Amino acid sequence: MKNLLNRAIAIIALSAVFTACTNDETTMSGTGNLGVEFDNSFAGNDLILSTQPNITSNDEVLKIEKIKYIISNIVLTTAEGTVFTYPKNKSYFIIDESNPTSLIAKLENVPAGNYTKIKFGIGVDKAQWELGATGQGNFLLEAQAAGMMWSWSAGYKFIAFEGMFTAPTVSDETSFMIHTGQTGTDYNYTEVTLDLPSKAIVRSSISPIIHVITDLSKVIDGTNKIKLSDNNKGGMGAMIMGGATLPLITQNISNMFTVDHVHND
Repeated sequence: MKNLLNRAIAIIALSAVFTACTNDETTMSGTGNLGVEFDNSFAGNDLILSTQPNITSNDEVLKIEKIKYIISNIVLTTAEGTVFTYPKNKSYFIIDESNPTSLIAKLENVPAGNYTKIKFGIGVDKAQWELGATGQGNFLLEAQAAGMMWSWSAGYKFIAFEGMFTAPTVSDETSFMIHTGQTGTDYNYTEVTLDLPSKAIVRSSISPIIHVITDLSKVIDGTNKIKLSDNNKGGMGAMIMGGATLPLITQNISNMFTVDHVHND
């Protein structure tokens, strides 16, 4: 009787293990959706376009009227080290603070998995641009409509950061304009890799959102401290679109993103 009871317990235990494994395999199969939300801020404060004063460490006060940037080449890595590269022809997104629907990059058909790391580019990589105008697909028209190109020969604007500013040496509100992209031999494309504070659990029934904070103060007030007033040539406004300053801004941009949290709803 005792042997029969032990055998029954063993069978139940094995059945439970088999069921758990089967359920786990089912859960981890297939694909799901994932969103990457970009929450624009300035030095710890939520960004409000056109009205909010934003102060740098150089006591320059910015009133930001426009911020758009291109996010591209998204790569996800699981806890086990499996890498999923989102299809390149779908991996270009324009984040525009004035357009709330653009603030979440929506990824479809992502393999089920527990993701712990994300990598993405800021701008359009040179290999993509070198495919020529006919190799850009629909994104070329999208970028043109969004004002994120100078011209085809000049290429994409990776970031368009614009507004008004005052400074200790600039008492009247003066315009500023920072555009990054290809300038001469400098391409100024950069990538960032971020660890997630908790797993992004992708399943057919779970569509996580990775909440990324973008600290725009670091465009000019990051590792490299850049004064708009130093670029206010002739009092006609600060325009930074090339020269030695742009690579410094590109270095700053690579450090302006952090993952705040992950929604697994």
